[in-house]
Amino acid sequence: RGDLQRQINALSSQITDPQAALKAIHQERMAAARQQRIDTKVKREVERYQRAQAWHEKQQNHIHYLGDAAGFKPAAADDVSDAERLNRLGLPAYSNAAELAAGMGITLNELRFLTYSNQVSRVCHYQHFAMQKKSGGTRLISAPMPRLKRLQYWVFDTILQPLELTEQAHGFVTGRSIVSNAQPHLAQKVVINMDLKDFFPTVTYPRIKGTFAQLGYNHEVASLLALLCSEADTQTVEMDGQRYYLNSTSRRLPQGAPTSPALSNVICRTLDKRLQGLATKHGFAYTRYADDLTFSGADTAAVPALLYGAKATVTAEGFNVHPDKTRIMKQGSKQEVTGIVVNQHLSVDNKKLKQFRALLFQIDKDGYADKSWGNGYNILASIKSYAHYVRMVNPEKGSQFLQQIAAIQQKHGKPNVAMKFTNTQFRERAAQGQLPLESMRVAAAKPQPTLDDTIQHRDVLPQVEAALGLSVPEAVETAPESTPATTPETPSQPQGLVSTLMSLLRGKS
Repeated sequence: RGDLQRQINALSSQITDPQAALKAIHQERMAAARQQRIDTKVKREVERYQRAQAWHEKQQNHIHYLGDAAGFKPAAADDVSDAERLNRLGLPAYSNAAELAAGMGITLNELRFLTYSNQVSRVCHYQHFAMQKKSGGTRLISAPMPRLKRLQYWVFDTILQPLELTEQAHGFVTGRSIVSNAQPHLAQKVVINMDLKDFFPTVTYPRIKGTFAQLGYNHEVASLLALLCSEADTQTVEMDGQRYYLNSTSRRLPQGAPTSPALSNVICRTLDKRLQGLATKHGFAYTRYADDLTFSGADTAAVPALLYGAKATVTAEGFNVHPDKTRIMKQGSKQEVTGIVVNQHLSVDNKKLKQFRALLFQIDKDGYADKSWGNGYNILASIKSYAHYVRMVNPEKGSQFLQQIAAIQQKHGKPNVAMKFTNTQFRERAAQGQLPLESMRVAAAKPQPTLDDTIQHRDVLPQVEAALGLSVPEAVETAPESTPATTPETPSQPQGLVSTLMSLLRGKS
C-alpha cells in the first residue's frame, strides 16, 4: 500500500491540470468501450456466419426434420446400413439422405420436399379419385403426382424388383400372371377363394419401414424410403378460397402407387409360406394374386379346418379376411380363379366373351363412336388389351379376336382420341435416375450462405470480412462511432501519464 501511495504522489506532482487529466481518462475509457463493442459485434458476426456455414454443410448430407406429421428422426452417427447384406441381395447401399438422393439422381432438397409432411399443408403429392369395382362399389385410388411417381418407379426397379418372392405370389410378378395363378387349381373337386379386406391400407408405415430395415438399410434411409412409398390419411378442407390438406400421423400403402403391389408381395412372404404349409398339411394347392387367396384340392372334408386355419393365419400376419367374399366352389358348379374358369380346362367366362363379340360386331358396323370397354379412355387400346388377355387363356380364340380388331382398324382407322403420356419411357428414365420429363420441376439445391445473408451489423462488415479472410482490404475504414478518441496532449502532461493513472485506478501496480 505504501508503494502505491508513493506512485500516486509522484504522479500527482507531475499533473498541473487535474481536470484535463480526468477528461483524458474519461475519453480513453469511452474509446476502449467503443472498441470492445466493435470487437463483440465482429465476434458475433463471425460466429453467426460460421454457424450458418456449418448448418448448410450438415444439411447437404442429412435430413433433420420432415414436418410434424412425418414422425421422422435422423439417424445417429454410428447408424450405418448393412452393406454386406445389401450386396448379397444385389441392392445399392446408402447410409444417409445425401447418398440416397444422389442414387436417385435428384437433389437433397427434392427428396426433402417429397417426404415432408405437416399436419396442415397446402401441398398434396397424390391425386384422389374413385374407381368402380367389378363386384360393385368403389375403390379409392391415390395416384402419385409425376415428381413422386418418378421416385417410386426408381424404388420399384432398383430395390423391390430384384428381391426374391415366394412361388405362391403371382400378382404383379414378372413372368407370372392370372393364368399361372389359375393353373394349379385346374380340375379340382373343390376350389376356395378368400379375399383380404382393405389389403393395401392394412399395410401401415411401421411395416413398410420395417421391410426396408430388414433388407439392411439403416434408420434414416429406411424411413425416407417408407415415406416415399406410403401416404398419410388425408382430409381436404377449403377456406377463404385456399385448399388445405389435413394429414394424419398414420400412414399406409396407397392404392395406385407403382411400389404398392411389390411391397405387399415382399411383406406377404411369411404369410405365403405359412398358408402353403397349411395347404400342404390338408393336401391342397395354394396361390395368391395380390389380395386374392385361392386353395384347391380333393378332400372336401378338410375344408372347415382349412378355412379356420387360413383365417387364423391371416389375422396373425396382420391382415383381415373379407367376411362376404369367401367362396367355396365345388366341381358341379362353375369354378373361377381370378376371372378364369378352371373346371376342366382354362377358359374365359362365356358371358363376357359374348359381350365382347357383340361389341366387336357393333364397332365393325358403326365405328368407334359411343363405344366403351372397361375403364380405358381409348376404345381401340381397351379391346386389344382384352383380346391379348383372352389369347393368354385360349390362344385360338384370342388370335381370332386380334384378327377381327386388325380388320376393324383397317376399315375405321384409329379412334380420334387425344394421346396421353405413356409410362414406359417415364419409368425407364426414372429407374436410371434421369429426369423423365424435360418440363418437370426439381427443387434446386440450397445455395451456400454468404456473409450478406447472415450479417446484421453492416457497420463492421470490413472487420468481419478481414476476420474471416474473405477479403483483404488495403485499408480498413472504421465507422465514425468506432474511431478512438485522441487523448489531448498538454505541455504539463507527460507521455503515458493517462495510461499509468488508468492502470492504478484498475488496481494494477
